[in-house]
Amino acid sequence: MDLVIIGVLGGLITGISPCILPVLPVIFLTGGAQSAGFETDGGVIPARRSRPYLVIAGLVLSFSLVTLLGSLVLGLLNLPQDVIRWAGIAVLLILGIGLIVPRFEQLIEKPFQWVPRRNVENRGSGFGVGLALGAVFVPCAGPVLAAIIVAGATGRIGVDTVVLTVSFAVGVAVPLLVFALAGRGVVQRIRAFRTRERGLRITAGIAMIALAVGLVFNLPQYLQQLLPDYTAGVQQDLLDSPQGESLGLGGLVTDENRDLDKCANDATELQSCGTAPQIRGIEEWLNTPDGAAIDLKSLRGEVVLIDFWAYSCINCQRSIPHVVAWDKTYSDAGLRVIGVHSPEYAFEKSPANVAAGARSFGIDYPVALDNSLSTWTAYRNRYWPAHYLIDAEGVVRHISFGEGNYATTEKLIRELLQEANPGERLPAATDVADVTPELGSTTRETFLGSTKAVNFGGGATYRAGVASFSFPADQAADTFALAGDWDVQTQYATPAAGEADVRLRYHAREVRVVLAGSGDITVTDQSGASQTVSVSGTPRSYELLSGGSGDAGEFTLTVPSGVQVYSFTFG
Repeated sequence: MDLVIIGVLGGLITGISPCILPVLPVIFLTGGAQSAGFETDGGVIPARRSRPYLVIAGLVLSFSLVTLLGSLVLGLLNLPQDVIRWAGIAVLLILGIGLIVPRFEQLIEKPFQWVPRRNVENRGSGFGVGLALGAVFVPCAGPVLAAIIVAGATGRIGVDTVVLTVSFAVGVAVPLLVFALAGRGVVQRIRAFRTRERGLRITAGIAMIALAVGLVFNLPQYLQQLLPDYTAGVQQDLLDSPQGESLGLGGLVTDENRDLDKCANDATELQSCGTAPQIRGIEEWLNTPDGAAIDLKSLRGEVVLIDFWAYSCINCQRSIPHVVAWDKTYSDAGLRVIGVHSPEYAFEKSPANVAAGARSFGIDYPVALDNSLSTWTAYRNRYWPAHYLIDAEGVVRHISFGEGNYATTEKLIRELLQEANPGERLPAATDVADVTPELGSTTRETFLGSTKAVNFGGGATYRAGVASFSFPADQAADTFALAGDWDVQTQYATPAAGEADVRLRYHAREVRVVLAGSGDITVTDQSGASQTVSVSGTPRSYELLSGGSGDAGEFTLTVPSGVQVYSFTFG
């Protein structure tokens, strides 16, 4: 049941994320509008009511099979890793032309004329459209999908992986099905649409062709670069939940990488997190003499930045200019950048594709093709992009997941270079604009776990363990503080015994808190008004404020033992 819940939740989050936008017009028109009945001079043309469900069913089936088995099957057949993607694009193009040109549609339907059909118009079931969409559908990289991809790419496919994959696909399908049914509802309610069946078919065909052409030129990626990933915080909450941890979404822990837990994500100071795991399982190296491999041990005495990336990853594309700038600026001062290309999708395993992507981004530092995700697994990584900063002694000193935090990472690079060569005169800092999309002027997402704690305004050092806290006399804006006895864990904080308080100062229109466990929380605002939040079941986000003014505010939460507080998010 945990597998099903995590899979469905991960899929639902992906299904409402920005990267779903390019396929929505096709789902709306071919899965929805074409399933409505149409009025003509000869009467009403009957519609196949099951079409939206068959489109989504085809998408779920092909997405699941391609994700789990595509890489293995193509490897056994010695076929290019992106052949399935190109086949899906070709099918979309053919079906789109068929919707616009009736004679072409008749031509491609000839092999299937033995199949009985009830009516001439609007006869397709849509299942083929769904199969094509599933083959090219590229959802955002969340922790659940990352776990599935790792299992599929490494051949560790068991019952658990299949259940997780199908659950994830079903979760993605739910919002898509809602959108398809909405398309049918629009056509059925507006007479102007009901009398223009031919026009809607042409529009659907154009949308399908546009998607196919856009996929060829990676245009959906450029669209997504302009949009903030408003689901990132919820994805993180899912990853950090007890269920997510129990399913191994945080990576495989070994003696080699166990100390990586000592590095808090996006820490502002250098930390010591154990010897860096070796780079292993690399299929091919780019930008090295004769494709020679690089051993981290040979780089002792130099500072190393390992950048996990994938060339079609939108978040990576916004991060790479910073990495390229650091390489060009600090290579003479002793910095060595290594890009570990860990593919999110099968087509990203092609060396030619990766090389083209690297050239387009101006990458000339060494790139390791981690097609088996061996190095990804060794570093317990789960994000595209992810930066691991290693000192001259081979020790990991800083980890940063996701976009942003570039100024801090560069500051720590400079500190390590000075540490390695005290007399070295460093060049001026880089000046690359941070284009990480902003959701608005609100308080930053606030975590209470020790490994990702941000915005703590309690004055004392915030670390894992049981400790007594008290509210500061003057708490800064956009911070949280604790009062009472708290047990701070790596991912959350919970009262050590009885009740304890957390005070949040924020500015936002919407405030939510991620909670787990069981019990009733009392929430009091600055005016003294209070509300009760009943916590039970799967860890999830609870609303504290909706439709606010966006001005500064304050909440005090009285939390009973048995309830875990993970984070606050703002909108």
